[in-house]
Amino acid sequence: MTDVPTDERSRVPTPAVLIAVLGSCGVVVSLMQTLVVPLIPSLPQFLNTSAANASWVITATLLAGAVVTPISGRLGDMFGKRRVLFISLLALIVGSIVCALFSSLIPVVIGRALQGAAMGAIPLGISIMRDELPSERVGSAMAIMSATLGIGGAIGLPFSAAIAQVADWHVLFWVSAGLGAVCAALVFALIPESPVRTPARFDFVGAVGLTLALTSLLLAITKGGDWGWGSSTTLSLFAASLIVFLVWGAYELRTTSPLVDLRVSSRPRVLFTNVASIAVGFALYGMSLTLPQLLMAPRATGYGFGLSMIEAGLALAPGGFVMMLLSPVSARISATRGPKVTLMLGSGVIGVGYLAALVLMNSVWEIVIASMIIAGGIGLAYAAMPALIMGAVPLSETAAANGLNSLMRSIGTSTSSAVMSVVLAHLTISLGEHVLPSQHGFSVAFMISIGAAVLAVALAACIPMRAQA
Repeated sequence: MTDVPTDERSRVPTPAVLIAVLGSCGVVVSLMQTLVVPLIPSLPQFLNTSAANASWVITATLLAGAVVTPISGRLGDMFGKRRVLFISLLALIVGSIVCALFSSLIPVVIGRALQGAAMGAIPLGISIMRDELPSERVGSAMAIMSATLGIGGAIGLPFSAAIAQVADWHVLFWVSAGLGAVCAALVFALIPESPVRTPARFDFVGAVGLTLALTSLLLAITKGGDWGWGSSTTLSLFAASLIVFLVWGAYELRTTSPLVDLRVSSRPRVLFTNVASIAVGFALYGMSLTLPQLLMAPRATGYGFGLSMIEAGLALAPGGFVMMLLSPVSARISATRGPKVTLMLGSGVIGVGYLAALVLMNSVWEIVIASMIIAGGIGLAYAAMPALIMGAVPLSETAAANGLNSLMRSIGTSTSSAVMSVVLAHLTISLGEHVLPSQHGFSVAFMISIGAAVLAVALAACIPMRAQA
């Protein structure tokens, strides 16, 4: 571990400024996940392609974020977290401009992949906070930064729907480019380079292996519904992912400077936190996929409320503010009771929220209340994860460890997307010429999410809190 030269640490803002800048970066980056949701029905027309091909606009962002996040974390530990954060924001800007300039599939998919590559900004921001802030501010700051992943997703829907409804769809990407440019300028001007670095040779073989394994796994999960879960393509991707993961793991254990330190990652505290993160990520996406469809379903279905995209987004937007408000509460609970208790509490609240959604499906306000409960639980749980990870890994590996934890959440959301899509696609009703998810389909989706929340509580209960060796 080496220190950064003094001239690279000339920018030392107040804690409030540092938290505000990094938190803003987190919100803007996470906005990219839901940016194109209002465009989904119209994407085939906009891009002059089929619906199956247009879905790559969503898949590309997911894949790029999952693959790049652990890699950018390791690069941040080695070469400077501020530097890699700045590069991540530049990728977002370039990707947004590409999408804004073109109306054909391949350039837009490339642009969306570059937007997804910026997801590493959140774990990098958490690590910068640990390095820069006084100890009494670290807990609440990390809680806020971690919650930005959910906050950006929650407010992204009404934000993008409003723009898409009143302007050309390309304007969405010009706005995202502008937001990215503001964040990059603030980082460049105000954020100091982290004083902690780990001199090592970058593990290119490990990066390639992890990329191949994750791409195979996530492609099988996200496209299996289109290709068929029993198709040779899907099964081959699952098999390839397993084989590559095994070979990659053996290599990482033998190399002197691994991309992911599997010995640290296998510590029970880190391992159970990461596995619980998959379950919480699963529950998070269950809300994002089911509640908007429920609110926008026609009243003629007997259960829907017939809201527009903007109205549905506004109805769910309070959840983002609940996450933000509960982030400092999570930090206080973690300080007094420990982050394990906070993670268990948050996971339990998520389950209660889905139970409320299962029972309260009679009015928009009941759905809003259920969504706020779920969002509150996600805010508590997400804010606890960095504290658990930080307390179990060396200071020199914080960005890489947080990147791996973010990857686990991404795997959870990807799996949730696949499972929920299958459930809602198979439990349907016919309304005229349209086939829509049935009320029973939504109920099953909510029950699956309750199960994921219960599993997260059980996994969190297994996290040991004694000092790590």
